[in-house]
Amino acid sequence: MSEQNPGVPLGAWLADLPDERLIRLLELRPDLTQPPPGSIAALAARAQARQSVKAATDELDFLHLAVLDALLTLQAETTPVPLTKLISLIDGRVGEDAVTTAIDDLRERALVWGDSEVRVAAETSAGLPWYPGQAIMEDAEHTGDEIADRLAVVDDAQRDLLRRLTEGSPMGRTRDAAPGTPPDRPVQRLLAAGLLRQVDAETVILPRLVGQTLRGEVPGPVGLTPPDPVVSTTSTADVDAVAAGAVIDLLREVELVIETLGATPVPELRSGGLGVRDVKRLTKVTGIDEQRLGLVLEISAAAGLIAAGLPDPEPLDGTGPYWAPTVSADRFIESPVAVRWHLLASTWLDLPGRPGLIGGRGPDGKPYAALSDSLYSTAAPLDRRLLLSVLADLPNGAGVDAATASSAMVWRRPRWAVRLQPQPVADLLTEAHALGVVGRGAITGPGRKLLAGDAGAADAMAVVLPKPIDHFLLQADLTVVVPGPLERDLAEQLASVATVESAGAAMVYRISEASIRRALDTGRTAGELHALFGRHSKTPVPQGLTYLIDDVARRHGQLRVGMAASFVRCEDPALLAQAVGAPAAEPLEMRLLAPTVAVSQAPISEVLAALRTAGFAPAAEDSTGAIVDIRARGARVPVPAQRRAPRQPTPPPGQTLNAIVAVLRKVAATPFASMRIDPAVAISQLQEAARLQNSVVIGYVDPAGVATQRVVAPVTVRGGQLTAYDPATGRVRDFAIHRVTSVVSADEA
Repeated sequence: MSEQNPGVPLGAWLADLPDERLIRLLELRPDLTQPPPGSIAALAARAQARQSVKAATDELDFLHLAVLDALLTLQAETTPVPLTKLISLIDGRVGEDAVTTAIDDLRERALVWGDSEVRVAAETSAGLPWYPGQAIMEDAEHTGDEIADRLAVVDDAQRDLLRRLTEGSPMGRTRDAAPGTPPDRPVQRLLAAGLLRQVDAETVILPRLVGQTLRGEVPGPVGLTPPDPVVSTTSTADVDAVAAGAVIDLLREVELVIETLGATPVPELRSGGLGVRDVKRLTKVTGIDEQRLGLVLEISAAAGLIAAGLPDPEPLDGTGPYWAPTVSADRFIESPVAVRWHLLASTWLDLPGRPGLIGGRGPDGKPYAALSDSLYSTAAPLDRRLLLSVLADLPNGAGVDAATASSAMVWRRPRWAVRLQPQPVADLLTEAHALGVVGRGAITGPGRKLLAGDAGAADAMAVVLPKPIDHFLLQADLTVVVPGPLERDLAEQLASVATVESAGAAMVYRISEASIRRALDTGRTAGELHALFGRHSKTPVPQGLTYLIDDVARRHGQLRVGMAASFVRCEDPALLAQAVGAPAAEPLEMRLLAPTVAVSQAPISEVLAALRTAGFAPAAEDSTGAIVDIRARGARVPVPAQRRAPRQPTPPPGQTLNAIVAVLRKVAATPFASMRIDPAVAISQLQEAARLQNSVVIGYVDPAGVATQRVVAPVTVRGGQLTAYDPATGRVRDFAIHRVTSVVSADEA
């Protein structure tokens, strides 16, 4: 078919499709429904617009984009291309069935139309992440390492030429490409090294893989079949077991961060986020390394567990706002383990930020701060879902690493290649492992359900998690080994009398005089502590622990502190006199009311702290003389409104799509509807007029619905817009192509 007969335009092709095919098109390209098109001609024009084409190609894999690349190479944007010719061009790189399937899929998206001969939109090249022809016409003669080695030895003149082609268009015109040019010229040397490709005697192009290497990317993809990213294989049970251990660690760290920020809220920077010193202090207090702490903070904030605000009670120093736990944190801590995991994992999946950047520096040289807006990214949730989708398509237990996962992800989404390089993907894998969504490089059973949006994801994790145990192992050195997750009540009791010494699958606690005194401060008695260890320890209770509890309990509470603002009482007058006269008690201004009672104007918490500093073991009591727990419950801030990443356009409900198609059919059936020029034909005629610099008369319907005819001189046609000189107004104007109803040469008019 000749250029004078460009084949069936897209509008006419769409008009012949059955309703279900049009509905499918609107499902695959939801942007075409916003706003609903007024006619099939308007739908065709919108489907060929640059932004819509770019949105449609954003979700295509390398094979689909390579097919479009081949069609552009065969000039299918101007002349229909027989499918046999397309298959012949791709022959040997992938099977004919795969090409046919890809064409069918592209037809569904209206990126390709026609039957035995097909066409593509003029703006299709805008949807390719490379220059047309670079994928289909170039062979992968050299690996990335070989290209890097060749680039390492180029001289300054060659490097400058490559830099200009990298920063601008990869196509360059030069006389040095002509035959007979001296071989020592930079262009000839680059051609000989395979770092440039000759197009014709005056044109060269920078090969796609070379350009990627120059930009610091891993070259590729190359093959038209998806790469196999599997590097290891294990059992599903092993994957889930590893993930369960990671979940236990993560939940412990989240609770630790909540407790730490509750005790000491951290001031927010004026620019937002946490300061470097504050993060280092949190790292030291919690024992969580800085990179992982950043992930915990980001997920906790996105889940509404911590937030910036004015805490209650408000810290005495500074003016705020402060980062502190929210009122939702208490409900979170009391929830079942699987429910807590599901909240954190689903939050991570849609987290509009990149915690992996924390600690690094941005293009401006400034560090990325935890909980700051500099980490915000609308693309981050898309990348996480893509990673999990790649893993979910592999056999159960099949694991990947950062390099192979990056390669598979780039093949699926070549347009996202810049942000899918091995290092960012490694960060995503690290996060997924920490959340228990991935284990040993393979997706877990609960992770699959989470990705699919299955409400049973939490139940699946509950099955995977080890059952809580009701025992621990006491050691002679006063350490407690916990070989699994404890029942919540028992865990709270043990935490009140012992301090975590090392965390992991088997946690180790340390019992000391200070930890026993802390338990007694909460109202527990020596007998209750003996019973706790005797009932739950699978090993004999060390005699040293029994003596230590009795010794601390004998001395504990001899001094009793009440409220006068506060009072101190003691059955031993000599001990009370010693306490009142201690240097550490001087700021309290205590005075004796009786041999066994003293009072102070200082708050009870300050009296307790000062006496403990002086080496005493006081206990707080209420009006009945019973020991009470006056520990601070931690600061809390209100739950803020959560910021979520913008969702991808979703197709309207089926009822709406049916109504849109019904309107399109009704408009097409109205009298004279067929007389309106097809936008594809209008584009072709206007492009020809612009090339020949001819004036044309266009029929145009403005936004108010007023139809007019105008004599214009077309300048450019791009992105669904005609830019033309309008003699009536004496200036250049833009006209929407889908509003053009006719195009006639000014000479013919």
